[in-house]
Amino acid sequence: MLRWTVLLAATVAVTVPLTLVGVPSAALFAALVVGIALALSSAGPAGVPRKLGVAAQGVLGVYIGTMVQQDSLGTLGGHWPVVVGVAVGTLLLSVIAGALLGLRRDVSPLTGSLALVAGGASGLVAIARELGGDDRVVAVVQYLRVGLVTASMPVVVTLIYHADKSRADAASGVPADQAPWYLSLAILVVLVIAGATVGRLIRLPGAGLLGPLALTVALEVSGFSFGLSVPMVLVQAGYMLIGWQAGLAFTRSSLRAVGRLLPAAIALIVAIGVATAGSGVLLAHLTGLTPLEGYLATSPGGVYAVLATAVETGSNVTFVIAAQVVRILLMLFAAPLMARGVVWASRRLGRDQSREITAESREPIRVAD
Repeated sequence: MLRWTVLLAATVAVTVPLTLVGVPSAALFAALVVGIALALSSAGPAGVPRKLGVAAQGVLGVYIGTMVQQDSLGTLGGHWPVVVGVAVGTLLLSVIAGALLGLRRDVSPLTGSLALVAGGASGLVAIARELGGDDRVVAVVQYLRVGLVTASMPVVVTLIYHADKSRADAASGVPADQAPWYLSLAILVVLVIAGATVGRLIRLPGAGLLGPLALTVALEVSGFSFGLSVPMVLVQAGYMLIGWQAGLAFTRSSLRAVGRLLPAAIALIVAIGVATAGSGVLLAHLTGLTPLEGYLATSPGGVYAVLATAVETGSNVTFVIAAQVVRILLMLFAAPLMARGVVWASRRLGRDQSREITAESREPIRVAD
């Protein structure tokens, strides 16, 4: 109990200042860092209990699902094939970059691919171990991607696109009518339990996350969500559990191995960012958007920073967020299929899983058995 108390207190202490400076998913990042520190000093718990990990996945799945509004995807109009095509292109770029990262001896091709998938960072970290990847590597590289994209966005928007941030549209930030907290909580519990159960029955990989996510998206699109909103205290708790899950699994040897792959990971992240910026130019040309709106719609991460920038610059917020939602959902639902394909290809090519990192994290979170 003392170890859990120290872990919680330290995580909250790190989360608060990170939240104040606008770090995305601050609780997950803080939990990851604190979990690593306590694991390396042998002062933390042994690990996150399985049921808590599954519950955290479910809460996160519902939370991501609520991003899909009934009228948001309709704003894509006749341009949705182009948006989907750009998202698929981003996925292919991620897989290629992951395969290049997987050429290193200390990381498997599967782990490399999951680590560089450009979307749904917290969701991918949550299910990485279950899919057979190393969630420690996935967590570090995914949040490095989010951090680099988020940090570079103000510079790119100002220096390259010369955006005018005085055009903010206050009406864009007005939330839709929300259900009372107790109704949202009841719907959340039903979605998490039903989604995970159905997901297990149909053998859906990552059922704890993708089952509730799929049900929530169905409710939002059909208009029967009743104003569902996930209480932020539960979202933060879910982020912490997922961060701890990866952080507490670290050892000194695995930390050294992750450190050695960071230069290659940073180079590949930058390459993905440049390539997606090019796809943004194409999207803007085909849909009549401004170059800035094309860049924001195809940004490979930092969705909250994207939304804030779109509002501040008077951009087409509904189109931008709809395109971002398509990207995130595609990445999350394609990841399990991609994982199976990478494992199959690795076996065909005689490439085993990483012995240096992945072997210590092979025990899956059994939510799809």
